[in-house]
Amino acid sequence: MIVGILKEIKSEENRVCMTPSGVEVMCQHGHTLLVEQNAGAGSGFEDAAYAAAGAEIVPAAKDIYARADMVMHVKEPMPAEYGLIREGQIVFTYLHLAADEPQTRALITSKCVGIAYETMQKADGSLPLLTPMSEVAGRMAIQQGAKYLEMEHGGLGILLGGVPGVDPGTVVVIGGGEVGANAAKMACGLGAKVYILDLDLDRLRYLSDIMPKNCIPLMSSPAVIRDLVARADVVIGAVLIPGAKAPKLVTRDMLKTMKKGSVLVDVAIDQGGCFETSKATTHQNPTYEVDGIIHYCVANMPGGVARTSTFALTNATLPFAVQLANKGAKQALLDDEHLLNGLNVHAGKITYKAVADDLGYAYVPAREALA
Repeated sequence: MIVGILKEIKSEENRVCMTPSGVEVMCQHGHTLLVEQNAGAGSGFEDAAYAAAGAEIVPAAKDIYARADMVMHVKEPMPAEYGLIREGQIVFTYLHLAADEPQTRALITSKCVGIAYETMQKADGSLPLLTPMSEVAGRMAIQQGAKYLEMEHGGLGILLGGVPGVDPGTVVVIGGGEVGANAAKMACGLGAKVYILDLDLDRLRYLSDIMPKNCIPLMSSPAVIRDLVARADVVIGAVLIPGAKAPKLVTRDMLKTMKKGSVLVDVAIDQGGCFETSKATTHQNPTYEVDGIIHYCVANMPGGVARTSTFALTNATLPFAVQLANKGAKQALLDDEHLLNGLNVHAGKITYKAVADDLGYAYVPAREALA
């Protein structure tokens, strides 16, 4: 199979979907790898390293789209790429379609095979290709929250860990999945007082067992959120419903009860955000204020630590990329239920129910669409 590794063109996105070592593995399986010129530069990987691993360096994305059977990205295709996607071409990347109707429409029109990293789900509910970026984003969320609490950035002037004789800061993490657990670990490590909320009692029991004593797992409810955000210095939005828009759990009215200069970090912004006042921002302009509350809503947080993120992403995606290339899309999807869960668009049909429901499209089950 001819596999194309594309350069990211989303604003301030420095990750790349595959390292040179990943390219080498793909080439060892007999596949032809096309790598767009400078695709890895933002993560510290030069074209020469890809060439040495066996790839052909291609000057322009349009040439990769024209030749490749499968194209790989980190972020979703941008509008400039919509017209380049071919019928039957595998597009393997994070798609986040539920929050992006124009992209969904473009993929339907192209009749491509759209496989989304973020909806590939194992039987236990875990999301193997979302997990590494969730780990990065969760840990980064606390770094950013701590930074924007500083007075230089308009924050309260709170040190999250406090010092002897002074209360530590209070962090509220809404969502106890991978993002939330990693955010809570980082906040606990700094010495903050941490509340982590979830709706799954078994998950709360697990978090209660593994978290240090300065982390308090609580059952989430509107009343609990309303109470805690009024006391919080940093609130982390870490809610995920696979493939669907995030629910709005912190309302505009709740903001009026919060301390001026406190910080909201919305890690769910790729799925529309879980704060009513959230809107996507960039690394260049990461924050804005509403009612005196600092909002950090960068839609590609792991892109700020591109090298770490690229290694972590390749570790997770490479085995699935090899399956798709070795077997072809249809057979690979039918053979692997986890991979099948990632199929969002096929031959002009929406094959992921949450996306279809959120955007008002007809839903066709993945196996039916493949048949």
